[in-house]
Amino acid sequence: MNKNVDVEYENIISGYYGKDAVSAIISLKVDTKEVDAIANKIASFDNIEDVFLVTGESDIITKVNFENYSKMKEFVVGDLASISGIKDSRTLMIVSAYKHKGKIQTFAKDE
Repeated sequence: MNKNVDVEYENIISGYYGKDAVSAIISLKVDTKEVDAIANKIASFDNIEDVFLVTGESDIITKVNFENYSKMKEFVVGDLASISGIKDSRTLMIVSAYKHKGKIQTFAKDE
């Protein structure tokens, strides 16, 4: 990808989220021989809320909370990328929660 495009994208995303808290679901494909060690290492980070071993295209799914977008980027690019055995990751930033921790969330309806 073009460096100018990367910078422009980064500016848009950073501007959109600003200093607001960000939650994300991170999907990981890992070396399955190392899955327990990788999952335990991920679970050791304070901002990790949940870690699940799953079936399907991903091996591990995690829910994570950050104080802002920059902290999320630091985690994904630094902490997560440094864990040996992770082959691929997908980060999905949560936009809205319609049910959270068993409770339905209400939203104002457009009129």
